[in-house]
Amino acid sequence: MKIRLFFVFAVLIVAFGLIQAQDTPPVELRFTWYNDGNEGEALEKLLTQFEEANPGIDVIVDTVAYGDLHTTLQTQVEAGDPPDLARITDVARFAGSYLDLSEYSANAEAYTENFPAQVLASLRAEGDETGIYGFPTQFTITAPFINVTLFEQAGIEIPDGSETTWPEWIALATEVAQATETPYAVAIEPRGHRFWGFSIPFGATYVNEDGSFTVDTEGFRAAAGEIQRWHEEGITPPEIWATTDLQVARDAFINGQVVLLYSGSFVLQQFDAAIGDTFDWRVIPNPQPEEGGVRTGIPGGAVAVAFAGTEHPEEVAMLMDFLSSADALRQFSAETLFIPGHLGLIEEGIEYPNQNDNLNTLLAEIPLISDQAYALQYSPYTFVLNPAITSRMSQVIAGELTLDDALIAIQEEMDTKIAEAQAAAMATPTPTP
Repeated sequence: MKIRLFFVFAVLIVAFGLIQAQDTPPVELRFTWYNDGNEGEALEKLLTQFEEANPGIDVIVDTVAYGDLHTTLQTQVEAGDPPDLARITDVARFAGSYLDLSEYSANAEAYTENFPAQVLASLRAEGDETGIYGFPTQFTITAPFINVTLFEQAGIEIPDGSETTWPEWIALATEVAQATETPYAVAIEPRGHRFWGFSIPFGATYVNEDGSFTVDTEGFRAAAGEIQRWHEEGITPPEIWATTDLQVARDAFINGQVVLLYSGSFVLQQFDAAIGDTFDWRVIPNPQPEEGGVRTGIPGGAVAVAFAGTEHPEEVAMLMDFLSSADALRQFSAETLFIPGHLGLIEEGIEYPNQNDNLNTLLAEIPLISDQAYALQYSPYTFVLNPAITSRMSQVIAGELTLDDALIAIQEEMDTKIAEAQAAAMATPTPTP
């Protein structure tokens, strides 16, 4: 009798435990996200796979407009109520507010093994040399595009790019334009960010070892002089640097009015749709440097991060481990036509359903990104330098400002903003533990 009662009691305990487990609500993670294209759809597919493998976790995606992304997150962080995760580009803004995944990840070494050290370091606050706070969901990279059909019509062979310098490419593009009566030979999008990638091969440097900036270099002057020459000789559309609208330069290429455009991986889908079968085009490797320069493009893209305010660090780490895996990033990259930041996938290559050759050409550029290019992209003062160069170079090209005066103005603006930021940091009281 006692045995039977014990058995019934045990069954009741198990049944009660099962009912209680069924009544336990799943852990809910909130992921702030923005879209440039179809990446939201690609993310949802991955999250479905993750939730099926982890039925106790639900991931809620809060999609916001990119223009509102960082200010919204800033308000949430300052209020002590950030999301569990977010996809961002202004990584330095929230340094010190991220969750250190190395304390919760099942394989923290995978982050240091599979992602560029410069990207991981960009997420760390000053003095932190080991924390793991996120990973790149994708890279972008600047590079030139050429109108292949125009080269063929001109009867001019396209170099393989392994030895060709910027001046040599410009000369070839000019020859093609003349032979085919194309209005313009070359164009560069009107952004300081694009000017960085163009100027570093000429020997320009910007970020010093201590994090300060020196803008006036021989390389900057050489690159600026080239762009001025294009305008003086009429081989570039004059309206491009008279506007901040990137589409003006892109339309010139789409409409077959320019032989070579310096842009980046972010235009592939647009060009594929807009150009169609009108003419053949392709990406070429970033040109070889002049003496003292470095062959490099400028990186960009987005990073997935976790915030320290999460109530579920273990579950957040599980999700980050899944999304940063080679299998997940291979699927995400192929569906979105993005370039992964995963070093193993960069070496392996990805089979894309569209634009495969161009994307793998760009993929091969990632390991060549220079330290100076990374320093520019991930400096907290990037968002000062970029528009400063854009506006001042526009004035130089328009004849409103000399190059000497432009360099002085850019340097003064950088020095002022850096001093203001440092003063604000010193005035902010250190939180008491």
